Amino acid sequence: MQTIGLVGGMSWESSAAYYELLNRGVEERLGGLSSAKTVLASVDFAEVTAMQEAEDWDAVADVLAGAAKAVERAGADFLMLCTTTFHRVAEQVEAAIGIPLLHLGDVVAEEAKAKGIESVALLGTRFAMSRTFFTDRIARHGLEVLVPEEGHHDELNRIIYDELVHGKVLDASRRQVVGLIDELWDAGAGGVILGCSELELLVKQADSDLPVLPCTTLHVEAALDRALG
Repeated sequence: MQTIGLVGGMSWESSAAYYELLNRGVEERLGGLSSAKTVLASVDFAEVTAMQEAEDWDAVADVLAGAAKAVERAGADFLMLCTTTFHRVAEQVEAAIGIPLLHLGDVVAEEAKAKGIESVALLGTRFAMSRTFFTDRIARHGLEVLVPEEGHHDELNRIIYDELVHGKVLDASRRQVVGLIDELWDAGAGGVILGCSELELLVKQADSDLPVLPCTTLHVEAALDRALG
């Protein structure tokens, strides 16, 4: 089994989901007392979020690259960034280390293609939806990528940062997000990417008739394939 390197803390709820899913996945695949071999470096979410808001991406890259180097020194065989928004600096982080980075955008795009989906919608933080760093990575795989109209960005961002990152899962917010998914379906989306780990706390496949692509779950499955393959 390879050792999985994790850079987390963005948010800690997201990192906890990664850790739980990795260990449950190894237990299911190998049985017995088996658990995942992991190395985790967790950053301060408040610190990197302030850097993001100041558009100081070199500083963000320095923090995450420093965490990634620590993970590599601790024996990780490959790296995962437990975040979507901060994949904005994924290439800079990857350039700073000598182990492969399992890029979330590539994983999600490959799953969409495997399901025969040609057009996907991205739900995530305001930053991830309004910038192209993540959608462009997915589009490289030949997929069309849609995002909600700008008028929805602030409310979705509020649900993520004011509720989900604090573990608050509200039915009213679920209804809002499912309604937004229906709008994206009408706009031509053949699937919807839950492009923020915390959204997986809120929306499940049972909530939508549109195929749901949960980023964290797919990222973890890809990591398990690599670690155990």
